[in-house]
Amino acid sequence: MITKLDKNASRKKRHARVRSKITGTAQRPRLNVFRSNKYIYAQLIDDMNGVTLASASSMEKDFSVESTSNVEAATKVGETIAKRATENGLKSVVFDRGGYLYHGRVKALAEAARENGLQF
Repeated sequence: MITKLDKNASRKKRHARVRSKITGTAQRPRLNVFRSNKYIYAQLIDDMNGVTLASASSMEKDFSVESTSNVEAATKVGETIAKRATENGLKSVVFDRGGYLYHGRVKALAEAARENGLQF
């Protein structure tokens, strides 16, 4: 009998492989992306100290988009995380796509963050 692959387990495996190679520092934090079926989240993480420096998600109360799970919402989250990063004096980050394909919502978030001043 053929068993169906668990997509999330495969994603976590890819993410672990990528995480073994990249780390965030206080000067250049890791921009981590998590995508669920309903929301999208982004965090700036300093792995050396184990601290989240800034975060943004489509779950926030002041989020003003009809749907929280589409490309438009991801673009808004990308703009928000870039704005919060520049408020903290951060310009350069390491992008961590979380094991997801660089496509759709993940790509929209990354491009919006780049357009609003983050370099990666």
